[in-house]
Amino acid sequence: MNPLSSTGLPKIPLGDWVVSTEEWMRDNLGFLFDAIGNTINFTVDRLEWLLELPHPIITILVISLLAYFMGGLKLGLFSLIGLLFIDNLGYWDHTMKTLALVFTAALLSIVVGVPIGILSAKSKNIYRVVQPILDFMQTMPAFVYLLPAVTFFGLGVVPGVIASIIFAIPPTIRLTYLGIEQVPKDLVEAADAFGSTSTQKLFKLQLPLAIPTIMAGINQTIMLSLSMVVIASMIGAQGLGTAVYAAVTQTKTGVGFEAGIAVVILAIILDRLTQSMVNKK
Repeated sequence: MNPLSSTGLPKIPLGDWVVSTEEWMRDNLGFLFDAIGNTINFTVDRLEWLLELPHPIITILVISLLAYFMGGLKLGLFSLIGLLFIDNLGYWDHTMKTLALVFTAALLSIVVGVPIGILSAKSKNIYRVVQPILDFMQTMPAFVYLLPAVTFFGLGVVPGVIASIIFAIPPTIRLTYLGIEQVPKDLVEAADAFGSTSTQKLFKLQLPLAIPTIMAGINQTIMLSLSMVVIASMIGAQGLGTAVYAAVTQTKTGVGFEAGIAVVILAIILDRLTQSMVNKK
């Protein structure tokens, strides 16, 4: 019998329903979770290997040159000094692990989010279903995402990436939808008048005009991925978050400040790079 709530009514067993759903999914969809986990592990490992393969100085110079060409002299100098500072503090390996996690989470968010945004813009019925789900995802506390991720994928890198994707994907979906919706209607009507197919209209008109808005969503997704990857260190995801979490649990203020500065520098570089991509469109 369900316990009574403060109003005297039987309590709705929402928690029990969630647990039952988790158990059913784990029993019947285990093969799918294994495939997803293996794919994410492979992607993170390859990216981490690629980022750590060159000498840190080479990687720093490449990123700084990219920042210079994309964002100008100030961003190039900031990237050079900031990354050298991170290396000097001894957090280079942690930073590369964090980058691998962020790139994986952001890439998968884009691969899944952009098509959902396009479908939402094409069908109002789909958007009516997607919108409340996005509202739920964006208002749920970030730490809650760690629970189902651990349930289905255990501890380690994979649940950290999964939690990051769930937390970070809404901006990509919303701004892809918004970008396509904001394409002037007279241009769409003109494309229809010239006999353009839906595919031609999407790839030759709507997406090119929507790219700045879509890139703004991708920028937000990358930033949210970075913030969630740090939180995901609580469930075994490696990187700068591990150093921050260890510093908090051991009350090492200096270590925590150093790792936190590394996160800030990395966030600024990623933010300015993606913003420069938006401004160039």
